[in-house]
Amino acid sequence: MGKDVIVACDFSSKADVMNFLDKFNGEGRKPFVKIGMELFYAEGPQIVKEIKERGHKIFLDLKLHDIPNTVKKSMAVLSGLDVDMTNLHASGTIAMMEAALEGLTRPDGSRPILIAVTQLTSTSQERMTNDLLINEPIDKVVMHYAHNAKLAGLDGVVCSPLEAGKVHETCGNDFVTVTPGVRFADGDIGDQVRVMTPAEAKKIGSDYIVVGRPITAAADPVAAYNRCVAEFVD
Repeated sequence: MGKDVIVACDFSSKADVMNFLDKFNGEGRKPFVKIGMELFYAEGPQIVKEIKERGHKIFLDLKLHDIPNTVKKSMAVLSGLDVDMTNLHASGTIAMMEAALEGLTRPDGSRPILIAVTQLTSTSQERMTNDLLINEPIDKVVMHYAHNAKLAGLDGVVCSPLEAGKVHETCGNDFVTVTPGVRFADGDIGDQVRVMTPAEAKKIGSDYIVVGRPITAAADPVAAYNRCVAEFVD
């Protein structure tokens, strides 16, 4: 599987995201984009269809987490949007992940890539212990969740780039790692706790990196995107 940079389009309106994507209307590479809760809840499923029509691959980042039957039915709806990747929380149990996979799979057997969130990159050991009462080391928890996702038949996980290499050791090289928390060496880490540069993420084995503000808030977003691609893909 080839590596790719996914641009987190964390905008609150169609006008904002389309203004951003218009910058990529030239002959260059059209970025793989992530549509998260903010934009999806503001604009609904239609925004997914319109961005797809522009020729972008789409990672629909809604992080489903509910009882298995509800997640199964919700994934069946999302499978009709022709996205390329979507996700859920691994903490929802193996049964929930298996139900999600069943719902996401179309009658012809095709489906988007399905990945599970292990622990958010804003989660530190202290927060996990104090807020969630999970006393195991965060690395052990992430690997356990990744193993559960593999048992459920999922394609991979969202994890910190710091954990991508070990996820591959635990679950195999074909198990996809999608890693947010990526920043340029000279950039601001924002509200992320566990971060890494694109070049470091490539070296450690990330399959996809998710990059938001370092690209979307850059003075020249196209140049910032091309820099990411150069560091991570090329």
